[in-house]
Amino acid sequence: MLEDSAGSSAAQAEKEEADSRSIYVGNVDYACTPEEVQQHFQSCGTVNRVTILTDKYGQPKGFAYVEFVEIEAVQNAVLLNESELHGRQLKVSAKRTNVPGMRQYRGRRPNPYFGTRRPFMGGPPVYAPYGYGRVPRFRRPMRFRPY
Repeated sequence: MLEDSAGSSAAQAEKEEADSRSIYVGNVDYACTPEEVQQHFQSCGTVNRVTILTDKYGQPKGFAYVEFVEIEAVQNAVLLNESELHGRQLKVSAKRTNVPGMRQYRGRRPNPYFGTRRPFMGGPPVYAPYGYGRVPRFRRPMRFRPY
């Protein structure tokens, strides 16, 4: 049990060390390749790895992470903030380390279709916003339509 926690803290320290040598590059053109991003930041220092994130369909999300070999290269790369690549102005900043368990809480939005349907609790009964027998499109079963 103790070895497992020691191993995970070592992995966490290794990850933080890699993050300290990395930068975030925003507003990257979708047609941009990792080689072109590497070429753009080659003047700052030795590039170890370029990661362009993609969605579940394999399309680029429009931002990238560049990891350098030296920590000093991050300072040089931040100076390239608002430089142009493929005609787009890049947003360059030092990569922040993701803290586990620090997920942003977005409160639940109240559903206007779901109210208190309890007239016996003192309030008036709440009816559905659509008429009798009408069902919203997202609740209807899919029908096969050949044309």
